Order: sequence, then C-alpha cells, then structure tokens
Amino acid sequence: MHLLAVGLNHTTAPVDLREKVAFPTEDIGRAIAAARAWFGREDANAAHAYLGEAALLSTCNRTELYAANRGGGGLGDIEASIDSTAHFLADYHKLPYAQLRPFLYALPQDNAVRHAFRVASGLDSMVLGEPQILGQMKDAVRMADAAGGLGTYLHQLFQRTFAVAKEVRSTTEIGAHSVSMAAAAVRLSERIFDTLAGQNVLCIGAGEMIELCATHFAAQNPKSLTVANRTMERGQALAHRFNGQAMRLADLPARLHEFDIVISCTASSLPIIGLGLVERAVKARRHKPMFMVDLAVPRDIESEVSRLDDVFLYTVDDLGAVIQSGMENRQAAVAQAESIIETRVQSFMHWVDSRTVVPLIQDLQESGETLRLAELDRARKMLLRGDDAEAVLEALSRGLTAKFLHGPQQALHHAQGDERARLAALLPQLFRTKR
Repeated sequence: MHLLAVGLNHTTAPVDLREKVAFPTEDIGRAIAAARAWFGREDANAAHAYLGEAALLSTCNRTELYAANRGGGGLGDIEASIDSTAHFLADYHKLPYAQLRPFLYALPQDNAVRHAFRVASGLDSMVLGEPQILGQMKDAVRMADAAGGLGTYLHQLFQRTFAVAKEVRSTTEIGAHSVSMAAAAVRLSERIFDTLAGQNVLCIGAGEMIELCATHFAAQNPKSLTVANRTMERGQALAHRFNGQAMRLADLPARLHEFDIVISCTASSLPIIGLGLVERAVKARRHKPMFMVDLAVPRDIESEVSRLDDVFLYTVDDLGAVIQSGMENRQAAVAQAESIIETRVQSFMHWVDSRTVVPLIQDLQESGETLRLAELDRARKMLLRGDDAEAVLEALSRGLTAKFLHGPQQALHHAQGDERARLAALLPQLFRTKR
C-alpha cells in the first residue's frame, strides 16, 4: 500500500491561488467522491489507476489530498501523482493546469505520515503551534469518513495523527509562545491608530477565528465592537460575550462607513466587500483611515481595495512577518516536538509494513482450515462405520500432521543450493524445532 500527501500551502502558493483551490465545507463530500472517481478512471498510462482511500484538508493556509492506494513509491509515481492531482484540481475548480502545477508538492510514504503529524501538531502552520488546525483536521477526517473516503490505512493514520498532536501539545511548550492571527491583527492596527480606545471595531462572521479576533480586540477596550453575521442569532450570541452589538450582514453596505477597524472571516465562496462599497465608505468617512483584515480563503474583501489611499488592507499572508517574531523562543519546543514525531512515524511505518503480510496470513489460515475440515470429515466417517475412537483420534492427528508438513517438506526436497540453505535456516524458526 502506498501513502501519499499532495497539496499546496502558505509556503508554496500565494493567497490568490490558495483561494481558487479551496473547498467550501459543504462541498468536501462531493469533492472526495469526485477525486476517487477521477483517479479510478480506466487509464493505461496512469501511475495510480486506483485511489483506494482519500481525504481532503482545506483551510485558509492549505489544500491537501491524503491518499492510500495500490500504486508504487518510485519517483516517477510521485511525479505522476502530482500531475494527476493538478489535473483533478484544475478540472474541478476550472483553472488552467499550468497555473497550478508548479505550486504543488507530493510527499510519499513516511514523508506523508510525518507531514500529517507535523500539520496536526501546528509545526507546519503560519502560526507555529496554533491549535485551530487540529480541529480543522478532525473535521476533515469526519467529512472524509462520511463520504466513504476512509479505509484501514487512512483511518489508522489519522487516529495516530491526533494522538501525536495531543502528545506534542501536552509534553512540549510548542504553543506557549505562539503569536496568533488575532494578536498579529491587533499589532498591525496599533501601527495605524495610536490607541484602539477610540475606534469602532467590526467583526464579520461568527466562526472560531472571528471569536479569537473579537477576544483580542475587546481586550483593548475599543469604543465599540460589532459582530455582523448572516444569522442574527449567532452574531448576537458572540457580541453579547463582549458587551458588543450585532447586525445583519445585509446591513453592511449602509453601515460600513461607521467602522474604523474591520476584520472579516466568513465561509463565503465570493467576496462580500467589493471595491465600490469601500470607496463609498471612505468617502462617507471623509477619508479617515480604515484598517481592514481579511482572514478568509477565499477572500472576503476584493484585493483591489488595497489600492485605496485611506485603506490599510491585510490578508493572511500579510500577517506572516508579524507572526514570525519571537521564533527563537520556540526553537527548543520545536526540536522536542520533532523528536516525538519522528519516533511515532517509525512506529506507524512498522505497522504499515506488518500489514503487507496480512493476505499471506489469511491464505495460511484458510488453507489450514481446509485441511482441518477434511481430516475432521474423514474422522467422522470412521466413527460412523464403528471404528475404535482411539484409532480414529490417532488417524486424525497423523493426518493433520502429515498434511501440515507436506508443503514445507516438498519445498525443502526440491530446493537447491542457496535456496535450500535459506529454507533450512528458516524452517526451524517457523516450526520451533531443535537442531
């Protein structure tokens, strides 16, 4: 069985490409089915004509396909896997293949396992040690399971992935010095405004990331904090926690000019704040500066907004430099985490290797059962015709022994040279004989 992880992330692809290949949550199940169908097509030239198991992880920082199939592990297969995945993503998202292919990476076998462990542990995130990725990965696995994408290998891989992440977080300080996206957004806003005490803050969305941002900005005691969401009830529940107000997302065009700081992170597949809307807001504000952070992928705010003189727009990639500060405080924890991961990778690969003999063991068990049933049937017939029970038991035991040893004896008899020497050394171990 061949394990593979293929994808792109914040280190290999810009946000404008990542948003094009991101999968909305409600689309993951259909995408997994489409991926399995794509790779399972009859194609004599395909290196991986069968995709046995598949899972998709799609976040603001990465889109990755995890697979377990019957392909080989050579370099040619890896290149073919990247090509096939690039063609699938390009076809699914209606993108040019050439635009996507250079940004993809492929990690086979133990490298795929190591990558999954590192991602879940927060070692491959833009925010080193951030905890949100583990929850996102668990959600991705649940959706893959519901879509029928998980089998023996990926199920075991992800269960061990979650165990490793828990071990890393509980035994190291990998998250102790992390700088979150929310904290970075606060830092950047302080470059625009001397103090946040007189600013009106708008949080668009009601998910986990917006909750973190609301927490960080509320701690700065802004003049007001408002949550805009499509579902008013969710927006009110979040705003109530911070003594803020809630508004409907539909009211945004009429009220955007009221806010000095805007943080947006929704699951919308299209921008919800366009250039024209922001231009009108800036005009209504009489060109008073507006600070905007777009944490969504695909983006919530049209990129052209960044061209406006009085608007300071930052995306998830723009926050990277701020987040990287303080890295030296985390290096010891990283080394400890990497050591844990390496040990667990070797353990998992040992389990994978052991699975290769399962079909052989099953064949041996079936052959042994066939022999047993044949001898048992013979013994029953002897008893029915009145043979002595002791004689029947003797015949049964001799028959089982003779048939069990027939194969090894014949193999040893017909073998020659080195093959006979190898069998002679192996058989005593298999049958625990004394030499």
